[in-house]
Amino acid sequence: MAGGTKRLPRAVREQQMLDAAVEMFSRNGYHETSMDAIAAEAEISKPMLYLYYGSKEELFGACLDRELSRFIEAVRADIDLKDLKQNPKDLLTTTIRAFMHYIDANRASWIVLYQQATSSQMYSQTVREGRERVIDLVARLLSSGTRNPEAGTDFHMMAVALVGAGEAIATRVSTGEADVNDAADLLINLTWRGLRGRPADEDAAAS
Repeated sequence: MAGGTKRLPRAVREQQMLDAAVEMFSRNGYHETSMDAIAAEAEISKPMLYLYYGSKEELFGACLDRELSRFIEAVRADIDLKDLKQNPKDLLTTTIRAFMHYIDANRASWIVLYQQATSSQMYSQTVREGRERVIDLVARLLSSGTRNPEAGTDFHMMAVALVGAGEAIATRVSTGEADVNDAADLLINLTWRGLRGRPADEDAAAS
């Protein structure tokens, strides 16, 4: 327990604290989670926790920064925007499945990011900035992967719609209300027509 903690490198200890904090925040909510509870979950002393993070606000902000970065990098890792060898539907499927399976494997992280942080004025800007990074990634994916897009297609707004729908469905996955594979299939089917664009033979007939 706290009195018998081993000496660990600072970076390792920080991650241990953040892991404990995310778990406790996801279980009890921001306001109902105390620094004492986080210290106990991390098996460290409360003074040590405050030595690393001077307040609960600072600790929650560190959790948000880490979880947003992890989420974006995990999804980005499955997509190569510079070398799109997959056909568009496979690309869409890869992206959405990576998104949904990350949420399913990191439910506590998603609950903290999108159920607690978004409801707090103090942290909502951080979440909005993270969401914009995701939207930008998806917009570039849509632009690169869409065949024969109609003139004036607004890929940014398409990305906003897709990310919004994804967040709503992902929240149900994170709470166990929806099966991750069923949720991914639903989002893929809803999105595919927009990503596909107009068939090339229709373009030829229209010209």
